Amino acid sequence: MQFFEHFDGLHAIAGLLVGLLVGLTGVGGGSLMTPLLVLMFGVNPQTAVGTDLLYASITKTTGSAVHGWRETVDWKIVRRLAYGSVPAALITLAVLAQTGKVNPATQQVILVALAVLLGLTAVTVLFRDSLLRFAGEIDPMRPRSKVVAATILLGAVMGVTVTVSSVGAGAIGVTVLLMLYPRLPVVKVVGSDIAHAVPLTLVAGLGHWMIGDVNGVLLANLLVGSIPGVIVGSLLSTHAPDKVLRPLLAAVLVVSAWQLYLKTQKAEGAKPKPVATASALAK
Repeated sequence: MQFFEHFDGLHAIAGLLVGLLVGLTGVGGGSLMTPLLVLMFGVNPQTAVGTDLLYASITKTTGSAVHGWRETVDWKIVRRLAYGSVPAALITLAVLAQTGKVNPATQQVILVALAVLLGLTAVTVLFRDSLLRFAGEIDPMRPRSKVVAATILLGAVMGVTVTVSSVGAGAIGVTVLLMLYPRLPVVKVVGSDIAHAVPLTLVAGLGHWMIGDVNGVLLANLLVGSIPGVIVGSLLSTHAPDKVLRPLLAAVLVVSAWQLYLKTQKAEGAKPKPVATASALAK
């Protein structure tokens, strides 16, 4: 009964829409939900990050189960990503616990870089056929040692960015995986990225929960919508052809980039203006 007293339909709808996009494209858990919570619902940025990480973990657990059942997950890629991401997330959490919150200037740099990356990713996805022609010699089933090493390094980068900002598990992962494994169907790239995001966001989310950056009521409201949303999205993704998924993925990435850009502008505008001192005015 206590949950119904705190139930918020708008939060549930936001969870439903983002969950649907996560199931279809693998992107949106952090790159859409965190800006949405901060900009539309006025949630504190650190609370939004921590809550979104656990939200993404539970949502993507459901999505990865559907993708696994549909055999659209490459578990070798998932393991390689996890070899880099989980240790990187644990190290980042240890640093955050010792040093406190990430300073606003560093967060600004991270968000701007991710916004640019998301925009470039949208272009990459739309021109995937050209990417295939240039990277046609890479065999996704028997990758060279450099491809394996690059996948582990990708996981490490995702571990840091996701733990700090909750953004990157889908955006960065889908982008680089398309480049490293260009012959893999988009639906398998999406499924593998969703499956890998489960342990990463769970570790990072539990770490933020221990620090005190998780709102349990908000998390429950989001999950009410996101769990059915990600199930429907994951089921639809196995039937949607690449020519449908690619423009949709590109559109999600563009919206994500725009949302992150708006967030950086809002943070910039919130900075206090320097106050002129009496001695300065006298000059």
